[in-house]
Amino acid sequence: FSAEQEAQALRKAMKGFGTDEDAIIEILTKLNVSQRQQVLITYKSSIGRDLIDDLKSELSGNFERVIIGMMTPTTMYDVHELRRALKGAGTDEGCLIEILASRTNEEIRRINENYKLQYGRTLEEDIVSDTSSMFRRILVSLATGNRDEGMYVDDALAQQDAQCLYEAGEKKWGTDEVQFMAILCTRNRCHLLRVFDAYRGIADKDITDSIKSEMSGDLEDALLAVVKCVRNKPAYFAERLYKSMKGLGTDDNTLIRVMVSRSEIDMLDIRREFLTMYGKSLYSFIKGDCSGDYRKVLLRLCGG
Repeated sequence: FSAEQEAQALRKAMKGFGTDEDAIIEILTKLNVSQRQQVLITYKSSIGRDLIDDLKSELSGNFERVIIGMMTPTTMYDVHELRRALKGAGTDEGCLIEILASRTNEEIRRINENYKLQYGRTLEEDIVSDTSSMFRRILVSLATGNRDEGMYVDDALAQQDAQCLYEAGEKKWGTDEVQFMAILCTRNRCHLLRVFDAYRGIADKDITDSIKSEMSGDLEDALLAVVKCVRNKPAYFAERLYKSMKGLGTDDNTLIRVMVSRSEIDMLDIRREFLTMYGKSLYSFIKGDCSGDYRKVLLRLCGG
């Protein structure tokens, strides 16, 4: 890998009349995030121009958004997406839920730090001013990044948690959402898997079915996302991708964000889960749903 070579090749692809989009896709998809950052710096030092500015002036639409996303460091990409989800008219609740429910404590900590540096206010302040009631409390809890990340399972406590959830939902009239939040947003993964098993024994139904029947709207979506991420994170992202493309129209925000943010983390696992869950490959789904350079770059990120 030579940052100098790649920088020169990118400049060549954009210089003069017309842009060589294929060359840009080819160069950027074969590099990883940290290599792209090196190219960014080298481009500025050896060519004296800003690569992001050049890309923005040459590209447009969803294709541009994918490429700029790929050029953004992982944490900053999450920060930008959260900010986009919160500011302006309307809130993109799906984006807030997806990022906050699926990132690790360490990732959340870095997101919080960078958000504050970038915007001069905390992520929590923006969540609080933009969302309300129980949904707000769940997002604030997740944004704390304070989940137990150990492996220890206390069987008695797992049984007790399952009973608590049952009594907070199925068993009583009305739902005590705080109980759900306290358990689902703080306990470690191994413990929660045991809780879900115990819950099925007590309630005779899956925890997700209880959440669906007891809650609604954003609150339901948030708790379901937490449960799905605990059980199988790649499957959660496979479902996000599927829903972003199925039916009429494409939810490009979600499609781009998942493809860009997971491309170097668990894309192979996501592809496997997608095939298992929907009987079709993610590749063929993207191929049928997108077009042009946008499709080309997403297929490269998907791989295979």
